[in-house]
Amino acid sequence: MGKRDKCHLCSAEIDKTTKGLNKKLLGEKTIRLFCMPCISDYLEVSIEELLAKIEEFKEQGCKFFQ
Repeated sequence: MGKRDKCHLCSAEIDKTTKGLNKKLLGEKTIRLFCMPCISDYLEVSIEELLAKIEEFKEQGCKFFQ
């Protein structure tokens, strides 16, 4: 069993899709990851907007969402 990624702010576990969103929006080399509620607050956007962006990135074939 591998190491689980945790949110930098609240220590919630981060799933693969949320990790991909962090890498896409904050930079591929980012090491401080955020859970969905925390990245939403950090970027000052709604979770619904982030979910829509994830779908858009998937449709574009983004490597972080394959």
